[in-house]
Amino acid sequence: MTTKLVISALGADRPGIVDELSDIIYSHELNIEDSRMTVLGGEFAILLLISGELTALDTLQSELSEIEQTLQMDLLVKPTTKTDATGDTIPYSVEVAALDHPGIVSNISSFFSSRDINIVNLETESYSAPHTGSPMFALHMTVGIPAATNIGQLREAFMDFCDELNLDAELTNL
Repeated sequence: MTTKLVISALGADRPGIVDELSDIIYSHELNIEDSRMTVLGGEFAILLLISGELTALDTLQSELSEIEQTLQMDLLVKPTTKTDATGDTIPYSVEVAALDHPGIVSNISSFFSSRDINIVNLETESYSAPHTGSPMFALHMTVGIPAATNIGQLREAFMDFCDELNLDAELTNL
């Protein structure tokens, strides 16, 4: 029987972390099904969905303290099940760019949550604008829009909302 775990790991960035962690998972005869990894400031953050036999997962969990010491990372492990999170939804991509200022993520996420639209993936980044060096902000998001939603009305409301906040935005079907 295959079981799944979600692992969150955080520690100082250094070369070799991915190699060491993936080798530990492989040596326990486990599989990495999905992952997200990034450097934030000087920290390396990892999210993994791993699967395997229950006994192998139990062994890995019993060795967490040693694994944390070996990797010099803090690990959080949580059992999970496969769910059909998409249900009766259609995936859409949301792209937003603007001069950087507080509240962009809060405003955009509030727009979608108030309409019962699930945020499936969210990435943001700050950068300097070419030529001027102005601080810019970009948001890349995937949302699951219920199939019964009138996309035309939603897109119009989203664009009006973004115009009010002076955000350049796109909402497109994936």
